[in-house]
Amino acid sequence: MPFFSTYDPKLLDNARHVHLIGCGGSGMFPLIQILHSRGLTLSGSDVEETKITAAERAMGMAVTLGHDAANLGDADLVVYSAAIHPDNPERRAAAARGIKQIERSVLLGYVGRMYPHSIGVAGTHGKTTTTGLITTMLELAGRDPAAVIGGKLPLIGGYGKAGGGQDIVIEACEYSETFLQLTPFLGVILNIDHDHLDYYGTMGKLKLAFQKFALLSRTVVFNMDDRNTLDVMNSIDRPVLSFGIEEEARFRAVNIAEYRPGFYEFDVEELGEQFAHLRLGVPGYHNIYNALAMCCCVRPLGLAPADAERAAAAFKGTGRRFEIKGECNGAVVVDDYAHHPAEMAATLKTARQMGYQRVIAVHQPFTYSRTKELMEDFAAVLKTADTCVLLPIMGSREVDDGSVKTQDLADRVPGSVVVDGLEGAAAWVKANAGPGDLVVCMSCGDLYKAADLMVQ
Repeated sequence: MPFFSTYDPKLLDNARHVHLIGCGGSGMFPLIQILHSRGLTLSGSDVEETKITAAERAMGMAVTLGHDAANLGDADLVVYSAAIHPDNPERRAAAARGIKQIERSVLLGYVGRMYPHSIGVAGTHGKTTTTGLITTMLELAGRDPAAVIGGKLPLIGGYGKAGGGQDIVIEACEYSETFLQLTPFLGVILNIDHDHLDYYGTMGKLKLAFQKFALLSRTVVFNMDDRNTLDVMNSIDRPVLSFGIEEEARFRAVNIAEYRPGFYEFDVEELGEQFAHLRLGVPGYHNIYNALAMCCCVRPLGLAPADAERAAAAFKGTGRRFEIKGECNGAVVVDDYAHHPAEMAATLKTARQMGYQRVIAVHQPFTYSRTKELMEDFAAVLKTADTCVLLPIMGSREVDDGSVKTQDLADRVPGSVVVDGLEGAAAWVKANAGPGDLVVCMSCGDLYKAADLMVQ
């Protein structure tokens, strides 16, 4: 979607009262915090009361439960989340009154332009962790950044913040080309993998979207070890900062070692010279790449290598990224957002390295198209666990046409167990897990609820 044709540089300058439909979402809340810090009058609506709507009320924002045309009041700009359809009564009322309407991702683009230093973190895997790392680096350096993150970052107490500085760190999602609303000072590409092909159709079109994202960025930070990313970057005429382990990237991790099972430390070289020594506070070999991407941002942002070292050690992860929830019968229960085979492979590899007697994978497949397209890849990854528990496919935005079932996946994973839902998964773990086990719940759906039931 070419946003330049409709971009209005004075849109927010002319807005006095912004009404946000779907204001209770985690993606909407950081934007609301930023608009509130700029002195705009805000109102919103959603279908249920949550911690987020309670926080918005505490800010002085008028929040209504349920959707009604009267909720608009005297709003002169309406923002809606992607889940809000045109037939929503508030959107219909806005259209009838000629009030400008924009989707949340479009607002994100406008908000990003408020800050001289916007960092957009894109990639199929690792966006939330890397966004959290860069935010942590800026926060601990005293820069008071704004942030829009896909997971809760304990350091800032939520999914984002307004910030009073010159920097904003944004998790840039490629689904539906939403990241093409951004024009980052630094555009980060972590990797490009087979995902969201229900939208793009082909890898070629997915790569083209990342190419556009790179061209919208002033400087591009990219993973030299990722073949698909290299394909994109080979045709980009932009200043670049590369990172990697295997290739001769500008920023390279060397002397990699485990300082405790699953946790890594390493030297970072810049053009062959010592840059920093990082000791990661989160487990997993894959997080070396995320930390290298953070290191690439140090000099453009006017920071020092010591700022990256401090952030790497202090960052303990974001919500739903190898998040330890507690114990069940002496087994440790972890909740993880992994929902693509490559992410799940990294998560289970990390779990394997931590020395537990048995790794139990609990997986809720997400969307029928992804499950069907990547069936063999999912099966290969799940076989690496000692035991696998599978839930029904969560369709989300898709309709079940009956062509793929969880049992199709179970048939490819010997010894796997199929349960009937969240409570069934929790009941199985309570009946079968014990001391020495690590239970890893993997899904971007609502499997976290089962993890909570396991540790109650």
